[in-house]
Amino acid sequence: MSAITTDEKLEDNSCDNVEEHISAPCTGDMKKMHITCAEELDLCACCGKEGSNLNVCNKCKAVKYCNLSCKKKHRSKHKKNCEKRVAELHDEQLFKPPPQKEDCPICFLPLPSLPTGTRYKDCCGKTICSGCIYTVQMRKTCEGFCPFCRVPRPNTNKEIIKMHKKRAEAGDATAIYGLGRFYFNGQYGLQQSYSKALELWHQAAELGYAAAFHSIGIAYHFGEGVERDNEKTKHYVELAAMGGVVTSRHFLGVIEYQVGNQERALKHWLIAAGDGHNESVDKIRKMYMNRKATKDDYTNALIAYQKCIDEIKSEQREKAAAIDVDCKYY
Repeated sequence: MSAITTDEKLEDNSCDNVEEHISAPCTGDMKKMHITCAEELDLCACCGKEGSNLNVCNKCKAVKYCNLSCKKKHRSKHKKNCEKRVAELHDEQLFKPPPQKEDCPICFLPLPSLPTGTRYKDCCGKTICSGCIYTVQMRKTCEGFCPFCRVPRPNTNKEIIKMHKKRAEAGDATAIYGLGRFYFNGQYGLQQSYSKALELWHQAAELGYAAAFHSIGIAYHFGEGVERDNEKTKHYVELAAMGGVVTSRHFLGVIEYQVGNQERALKHWLIAAGDGHNESVDKIRKMYMNRKATKDDYTNALIAYQKCIDEIKSEQREKAAAIDVDCKYY
């Protein structure tokens, strides 16, 4: 009897067990396996040519082209679908829930969305709720000092501007924005300059300070320092709303309602209601009374609004708001 080699054994075993391997059930891990024999290919939307490195449409990201020539040839056919998809992608971002609020560095409760509910301190760069500021200022030993870092409050215009500029030069976006407000209003000895204010707001916006987008948008709305431009107004206010500025979100609802886009207006006001904006709740109430919104819409707005208030409410903030309307936080 001749000896059987290792190769022959392998060949013999593989042939004998073919049916066994084929009929064996797939395990869970095997089902998850994805085996490809060749690189997946895309098709040019214009000429149908296959390729693995085609250029995607830089607007809708939905189709690909093998070259610029094909992209230009297909433009007239693709334009309508492209614009529709771009609008859909934009709305997906626009109507997302607002970013999570930061906490007050003293009481650790979420900061209110209304600007009057917080104060920025340029000595330490902290944004503090009106309740904590009120509570600390009520203590005689702390009067005139920052509630967080205990630095004395500046008393002269020169000291205020110097402290603010120091924070701005350090790249503090909130300070840069605030300095822009000073130039816009001609405050603390600075000569009024819309152009300087807009320059600073653009800097703050680039650093991620969403309220700067709102101020730029309002400047275009009223034509202050720039020509009036409704498209740019809406563009910048939308950027602010996506960044969590509740007054921008409410304003977008007003813009949409005025041009007859009641469904979009309702969406904006529902988001703003959930962020503690009572005027938006009232707008939805009026829509419901006029049968332009459903009972569920109004109920959802009230529930979302109350949930937000419960999260930010405190005894100190209530006392501050009762004494000073500029400390109102919802």
